Amino acid sequence: MTACMVGWAHTPFGRLDTESVESLIVRVANDALADAGVAAADVDEIVLGHFNAGFSPQDFTASLVLQASPDLRFRRATRVENACATGSAAVHQGLRAIEAKAARIVLVVGVEQMTTTAGPEIGKNLLKASYVREEADIAGGFAGIFGKIAGLYFQRYGDQSDALAGIAAKNHKNGVGNPYAQLRKDLGFDFCRTESDKNPFVAGPLKRTDCSLVSDGAAALVLADVQTALGMRKAVVFRAAEHVQDFLPMSRRDVLKFDGCAEAWKRALASAGIALGDLSFAETHDCFTIAELIEYEAMGLTREGEGARAVAEGWTQKDGRLPINPSGGLKSKGHPIGATGVSMHALTAMQLCGAAGDMQVKDARLGGIFNMGGTAVANYVSILERIK
Repeated sequence: MTACMVGWAHTPFGRLDTESVESLIVRVANDALADAGVAAADVDEIVLGHFNAGFSPQDFTASLVLQASPDLRFRRATRVENACATGSAAVHQGLRAIEAKAARIVLVVGVEQMTTTAGPEIGKNLLKASYVREEADIAGGFAGIFGKIAGLYFQRYGDQSDALAGIAAKNHKNGVGNPYAQLRKDLGFDFCRTESDKNPFVAGPLKRTDCSLVSDGAAALVLADVQTALGMRKAVVFRAAEHVQDFLPMSRRDVLKFDGCAEAWKRALASAGIALGDLSFAETHDCFTIAELIEYEAMGLTREGEGARAVAEGWTQKDGRLPINPSGGLKSKGHPIGATGVSMHALTAMQLCGAAGDMQVKDARLGGIFNMGGTAVANYVSILERIK
């Protein structure tokens, strides 16, 4: 336990036409510092998570955080990127600075603005998170990649359309209670299960309701060492923070197992000294519903090929044995890539502080987070607990 979250901030996610990458960064940086009660002059280091990959013409963005206050001038500031796990990469880099005693207080910001990019370019940008040499020509972009994974899963374990629709319906229902979510509408199981003009097939067996949203947004955290945090208004400690990187080419792995995800969870649970069943809830990376289904198996909630059981028996509902994505997940909340992992941490901290409003899980004590980049290539797991 080397570091805590002591403040956080979150913009709404969605199409934010009046914002820019810079304005989003400045907004959440100032709000997170205010929430923590920390002056800008007391920040030792800044870490910005920003995937970009062509979404913004401003590709050198680390110093944009300094626009939040002149008192941030001359602080160390670094932009990090690790595909769709960019936000968690930024959080974990901030933790490493504190662990190394190179910083006492770190400001972490995650941001992305995607909706100003034309549709075909969005797909091309996202495919930069694949192994381009082998995977860039898969029809449908990243939806095509996960559509292929879903098709292979169906071949191995049978048709899972009911399970995928159940995951989508759960996350949309949960998202109604999230004031930051892009799509706050309870679509219901029948709509998610049925092909229609409003819910067509996108790639393989995946329909529109199986795919996360193109989004703009930002989130920020203030991290502090434990001794400093205990003197502040609130403190949510990292019981564990593990990062596992796997091979980039899907051809080198069994893509139905998410081995990197499994290894990250295994290490994090061991580091925290707990079992999966000790968690009160988890926020997991449902870029596509098939990803959430396979993640159930990788985290150890069910055996391989049996993820559908967790859906059918209600284990992952908000009042189930392990609520998954009480925020609505990426499916409902949105997925501005650089902000996603930071958002997961902020929303988990809100839960643990009893400040999650209509998202609140009863008696939340321990929260787990899984954020991944690519097809389970970059795998980050954090386990959080409130200590003040």
